Amino acid sequence: MFWKVKDKLFDLTERPLIMGILNVTPDSFSDGGEHLAITSAVDHALRMEDQGADIIDIGGESTRPGAIPVSLDDEKARVLPVIEKLAGRLKACISIDTTKSKVAAAALDLGAHIINDISALTFDPAMLELAAKRACGWVIMHIKGTPENMQQNPSYDDVVSEVSSFLNHRYQIMVSAGVDPLSVSIDPGIGFGKTYDHNLELITGFDSLRKIGLPICLGVSRKKFLQTLLGRKMDERLAGTLAVLSYSLLHDSAQIFRVHDVIAAKDLVTTIKALQSFTMKRNLVL
Repeated sequence: MFWKVKDKLFDLTERPLIMGILNVTPDSFSDGGEHLAITSAVDHALRMEDQGADIIDIGGESTRPGAIPVSLDDEKARVLPVIEKLAGRLKACISIDTTKSKVAAAALDLGAHIINDISALTFDPAMLELAAKRACGWVIMHIKGTPENMQQNPSYDDVVSEVSSFLNHRYQIMVSAGVDPLSVSIDPGIGFGKTYDHNLELITGFDSLRKIGLPICLGVSRKKFLQTLLGRKMDERLAGTLAVLSYSLLHDSAQIFRVHDVIAAKDLVTTIKALQSFTMKRNLVL
């Protein structure tokens, strides 16, 4: 499986890509306020690249449950100076986490490579027009409702089928508009308008998503369903996060891991891949 990001073509059969999260916000659920200053954000991005991140995903608007939207000007003021300082310094790809076409366009102009849209281009109709005009990578996600109301009793008849159908439909719309099919990846939106059971159904039921034939981005890092599962506070959910990533890697169900803890995720991937390679070599000898 391949993913085209501007002039790069990632071979995702070798290992999952690591997408490091950089929230330039005062109120994100896990690290809000930690990297609001430009210098802090730039330093953290460079640090995550050194730790093994293939992509740095920069967001200026919190999408935690209950989050209130921020203005276009505020979002631009948070993310664009960071992208401007990182462009040309990073070997890793720069991703902009936004639902606003004007933020996305400005970010691409400054050197961003990927647009990560949690609404799958539905919150801002102009985003599809941008997609048709600009060559970049895309991550389109499923969300039920908006961040402000998405956790108010979300319901589905069949969450895996409905999420898969939605993402496939959005993908087909993008391709019909002229988007390169190789440039699109999908994200089931763990925690975005889903109950605890919905999240587990999606994590363990990726077959429908795989049938779409696109790279899958998995974002479970530190999320609330791990608190429900483990009874752990925010800073105690790394083991749970890594367990889900391990499950995904062993079942070949995702090709992009979106994480806060880059070193741990990178080490997990390296270790499991080494064990799989050793097992394969031993079996060939036998």
